[in-house]
Amino acid sequence: MEKVFIFDTTLRDGEQAPGFSMNINEKLIVAKQLARLGVDVIESGFAASSPGDFESVQRIAEEVKGPVIATLCRAVKKDIEIGAEAVKPAERKRIHTFIATSEIHMKYKLKMDPKEVLERAVEAVRFARNFTDDVEFSAEDATRSDLDFLCKVIEEVIKAGATTVNIPDTVGYAIPSEFKEKISYIMNKVPNIDMAVVSVHCHNDLGLAVANSLAAIEAGARQVECTINGIGERAGNAALEEIVMAIHTRRDHFSLTTGIRTQEIYKTSTLVSHITGVYVQPNKAIVGKNAFAHEAGIHQHGVLENPLTYEIMRPETVGFPSSRLVLGKHSGRHALKQKLEQLGFTDLTEEQLNRVFERFKKLADKKKEVLDDDILIIAQEELLSIPVKTYELDYIHTTSGNRLLPTATVRLKRGNEILQDSAIGDGPVDAAYKALDSITGIQGKLTSYQLRAVTQGKDAVGEVTVKVKFNGVEIVGKGSSVDVIEASVKAYINAVNKYLYRKELESQGYEISLYKEAI
Repeated sequence: MEKVFIFDTTLRDGEQAPGFSMNINEKLIVAKQLARLGVDVIESGFAASSPGDFESVQRIAEEVKGPVIATLCRAVKKDIEIGAEAVKPAERKRIHTFIATSEIHMKYKLKMDPKEVLERAVEAVRFARNFTDDVEFSAEDATRSDLDFLCKVIEEVIKAGATTVNIPDTVGYAIPSEFKEKISYIMNKVPNIDMAVVSVHCHNDLGLAVANSLAAIEAGARQVECTINGIGERAGNAALEEIVMAIHTRRDHFSLTTGIRTQEIYKTSTLVSHITGVYVQPNKAIVGKNAFAHEAGIHQHGVLENPLTYEIMRPETVGFPSSRLVLGKHSGRHALKQKLEQLGFTDLTEEQLNRVFERFKKLADKKKEVLDDDILIIAQEELLSIPVKTYELDYIHTTSGNRLLPTATVRLKRGNEILQDSAIGDGPVDAAYKALDSITGIQGKLTSYQLRAVTQGKDAVGEVTVKVKFNGVEIVGKGSSVDVIEASVKAYINAVNKYLYRKELESQGYEISLYKEAI
């Protein structure tokens, strides 16, 4: 079957959306999982936007093998030079350059006429070819562009050396039937279109990103740009898992294939959710908790007789956990390592394995059953831990009740130093957070607090995600425990440590990207 290339932009378009920022270590972990997933291209970031973005692109280029490593660049020579340097270590690299082609963007944003835009696009592609043979060009806001002008730009950038031409629905404006017609028009109108792969990049403002992408595939597009869980600017991008499983499940219709290892989909989804602190809704297609759940009696009866009655794909196909009970307090390090490898954690260091094992044993003493998701949370937290932890929780004690004043005593370790304080609050969590502020000397403002049960049962592990503002900077913190108060405190300490680590990086010359230009 003919192949559709999967271009993943989770680390660029997805990460630049408000509330989805990732640090360098987190981006690298996601990139390695994307390689295991089997994506063809990883758009690793916008290298020219900040020193931090440059370093993350460069680290991914150095350490991630398999997929093409791409970086986005404006149609500006300086951007392209920086991007080329960042992806230079990659085995396979791509420069992805773009400029807007719609009248509204040219007039109000670029302050350029169509002739100038055409010249800039051609010049950028030609310049990028000095650094790599793999150059992609995107016509930003293509779906609101004049079609004949768009075709002219595409023709000329292919002449200049573009090997992939991307037709973005930047603002999610297109309707599937209309988008299919536009792609067909381009396929028939541009004389040298067979010299490049036609790509699409659809946003979800009207909830049509996946539908538009599939319509474009039907018209001849052979690359889809998408993100894990559909994250991205505004309402997000086309969801990778939905695109891939639509092609996989309806091969009878599309007669196409992808290189995606579908069994890695659920694992990748949960990893991105855990890192960003933004969870998919239960009824989300493919990766939602209810995607393969059946409550209605008629449905349950049908599935028990034959799963195909109500399931058009099997949970195992996308890597949904089928095994529930995995380990207990008598299990050893070898058994844990084997389970971790089954869950996709194949490159844990000995030190990381030791830390995971220590936490697993403590959890096993508290729970009768340790489930896959429990192990998953512990492993992800260890992998995603920042290099330097300034503070660690040593002790927490709270009192609360409908006739008691909520109080909390918290004791932290900072190196060999022990720090302790107590506070009162509106509840035990509030009291503990006030005690933490007093100990650290850093005043944080809690802007978001989420608690979810990782597994089922009264002894379920609770995972807390907080967003805390320190001096105007919002940081996401995460913590887990069978005790929700302890999980809450761990999440806040995680946010404090991240803030201090961020300040340390900034003192060394790194800065946080505020650049929001996106296709």
